[in-house]
Formats: sequence, C-alpha cells, structure tokens
Amino acid sequence: MGAGERVQAPPRVVATAARGRQSQEPGKEAGWQQGQQLEPGCWSSVCGVSPAPPTPTPILLTESTLPLSPKLPTTFQEPGYCFSISLIRPVIVLLAPISLPAPPLWCCLPGAVVGDQNITARIGKPLVLNCKGAPKKPPQQLEWKLNTGRTEAWKVLSPQGGPWDSVARVLPNGSLLLPAVGIQDEGTFRCQAMSRNGKETKSNYRVRVYQIPGKPEIVDPASELMAGVPSKVGTCVSKGGYPAGTLSWHLDGKTLIPDGKGVSVKEETKRHPETGLFTLRSELMVTPARGGAPHPTFSCSFSPGLPRRRALHTAPIQLRVWEPVPQEEVLLVVEPEGGAVAPGGTVTLTCEAPAQPPPQIHWIKDGMPLPLPTSSVLLLPEVGPEDQGTYSCVATHPSHGPQESHAVSVSIIGSVEGPELGTLALALGILGGLGTAALLIGVIMWQRRQRRGEERKVPENQEEEEERRTELNQPEGPEAAESSAGGP
Repeated sequence: MGAGERVQAPPRVVATAARGRQSQEPGKEAGWQQGQQLEPGCWSSVCGVSPAPPTPTPILLTESTLPLSPKLPTTFQEPGYCFSISLIRPVIVLLAPISLPAPPLWCCLPGAVVGDQNITARIGKPLVLNCKGAPKKPPQQLEWKLNTGRTEAWKVLSPQGGPWDSVARVLPNGSLLLPAVGIQDEGTFRCQAMSRNGKETKSNYRVRVYQIPGKPEIVDPASELMAGVPSKVGTCVSKGGYPAGTLSWHLDGKTLIPDGKGVSVKEETKRHPETGLFTLRSELMVTPARGGAPHPTFSCSFSPGLPRRRALHTAPIQLRVWEPVPQEEVLLVVEPEGGAVAPGGTVTLTCEAPAQPPPQIHWIKDGMPLPLPTSSVLLLPEVGPEDQGTYSCVATHPSHGPQESHAVSVSIIGSVEGPELGTLALALGILGGLGTAALLIGVIMWQRRQRRGEERKVPENQEEEEERRTELNQPEGPEAAESSAGGP
C-alpha cells in the first residue's frame, strides 16, 4: 500500500476508533452520550463517516506498511483515532485485523444523526442532530433553525447561545443538542452549513417524540358468560402513552374485529391536561355462540402510534360459558296422571331440569311460593281439600335467572276441581255484587220518595191555615149589613 492511498475502514473499526477520541474532543461529549444509546451497527452517525460498502474487505494496517507523510497531522498516525479528509470522508485506522459485516443503511436510531430523515425520540431523553457538511471546529459558517410546537414560525438559533439553551443549543462541533425532548419539540429542524472548500450543505430533520405507556391491564373482568346473551368481558386500560396508539382485543390468540353483533367495542381516549400523555379505555361486549368453546381466553394489547414498536399485551383471562336451558325443558310430571286422586290418596310431583350444575328447585301453589326446602320432588300424602290447587316448579341456575315450568292441577275425585271452584266463586261474586247494588238503588229511591211526600204535605197545610185565618177575620155577611143600616 503506497503512501497517500485512501483506505476505507470497516464500520465496527471506525466506531471503536472514535471512542479513543472522545476524551480529547470536549465538543463531542454530548453527541457521544447519545451515540452510546444506538443499536449495534449504528456507526455512521457516531463518527460522521459515510456508510461502508455492503461487503467490506478485512484490512490489516501496521506502522511498517504505512509510510509517514509530512502532509498529515501527527494525530493521524496515532492508533485509536478516526480522521476525516476530503468530501467522501475516507479514514485511516491503525488497528489489529478485524472483519465485520456492514450494517444496514436504515439501522440508525435517535442519537447523533446525519442526513435528511425522520427522527423518533423518547420523551425526556437527550437528542443530538448533526449539521451535515459543517466543520467540526471553529471557524464555522452554519445556521440552525426550527419550527416546532414551541414556536409560531421558524426560529433561528444563535451559535453563541441564548435563552433557548435549555431547549436546544448549538454545540462547538456544529451539532444541535436537545437536552430533554418533549411533546412540544415535535416539528422540523434544519441546518445550513458551508464547508471549508465553500460547498453548501443542508440537513433537514422531521422529529417525532414518543412515550411507552405502562403495561395495559383488564379491569372489572367477568367471571362467566352466557351463550346467546350479550355480556361484558371487561375493560382494557392503557395509561401514559404518546402518541395515543390503539387497543385491540384477542380471543384465543386471534384478533377480534367488532361487527356490532356478536362483538362490540366501546372506546374512550383521554389526554392529561399537563403532561399531554394519553389514557385509553376499551370495553368489550361479546355474544358467545351456542355450542362454542366452553372456556374462551381473552386478552388485550396496546399498539404504539409509531412504527417498529412492539405491542404490549395484558395477562390473559379465561372465562366460562354457560349454555342456557330453554324454558320448555323444565318439565313438571305428576303422578297419578292428571293429578286427580281419591280422598286420602297420594300425589307425587317431579320437576325435571336437565342442566349442569343442577339448578335449585322451588315450588309454587296457586301463585304463592311454598315454604319448603329445595327439592326436585314434591310429595303430597293423604290429599285433602286443602291440597287441591295448581302447582308449578321454578328452576334457578347459577348463571341466569329462574325458569318456571308449566302448571298442573291436583284435585280429589268427586269434588269440584279447582278451576270449576274458581268459576263458581266468580259467578257468585258477580251475583252478590249485583244484588247489593240493587238493594242500594232501592233504598235510595225509597228515601227520595219519602222526601218528595213531605215536601207536598207542607204546602197543603200552609194553605189550610191561611183559609182559616181569613174566615176568622171576615164578619158575618147579612147580620153585619143590617146592623150597619139600622144605626142612628
């Protein structure tokens, strides 16, 4: 290898060599702090060199094979340094032989970055943006400007520092440092620089921030479901994420898609007024199919709003599905058939409700519950008139409400059966009511007649009294006339 020949170092070698320079270049200290957070292979953004070819060749350089050149700095010849020359930025490194594959061009994550690209940074962490083409040491001709949530328009930053230093400041090597990225720092950052040879270079960055929330959880989970009946499974909650992201439900490992029928989801998104972080809630309602899986497993996952981020999953919950018992399956069997027995006979009532687990059975007579312990068999020994009536049973399942059987009648042979007694009582009641009404009407009519008779007698008595008074006041006609004529 001749003197002055350019050598391209493998990517891992460059990153290793750059570490030896960290302690001697204070201006790159902040950039190195970010570089330590990069994934393996993110070497191009650390030293500021261009990516290596896809298939690098192992290189072995020693002091004996590399002649000294008076045109190069002395530090260029010392092991443990990387030095950039010309626009294509080749480097010469004196190290032991090593051969590593080149990293993919898309590998680099937030840190000291180069080029036009989209950047994602975690909230609260530092971020360093490199100004492409800018000299690493003064004198420098560069300008940083930004347009974010903190500004109403483009804001130009001064390399000499200022009130914006707590938010973003220009480092001595020309890079831009954001000490603690926040939601308001989302936006566009641009740098325009002039190289030593007068070439102008522009860098453009679109910065987005994120915050990974805590692990989601299912609150208020159900313990069991009923087949064919809409039931709430639970509510999935995710707190403290940015951007909002989405919640998804899974059944036995498969994603549930809401259809408004068998599966429905009610979602709610809230944002904290101070931190700007999101809280998501998702309530799942399902209608299990009859004959389906008896023990389905449900889970929920949170998908971040940024790409290439892993989903967060809740702990799964396993529920039990009950099959409802149709009402017609609750049967009531009476022996003897028909429920009619001779006086003193025995009647046996059996309630059949084939369900698992066995339901609780209660008995009802003439619409009133009987104060008896739960049993599927009701025995009526020595049936008397008081035992006659209508009987039914009620089966109560642990997973749903009670179901009542059809009714049967118990009667004594030769006596009026319960329904006939009811009809007779109804007829007698109607007749008694009509008789009572007629009696009341008669009494009212008689009282009215009595009042009218008294009213008629009072005027007649008054007329007779007046006539008597008139007769007493009038003198006798002929005698009075003669006496008045024969006077003096």
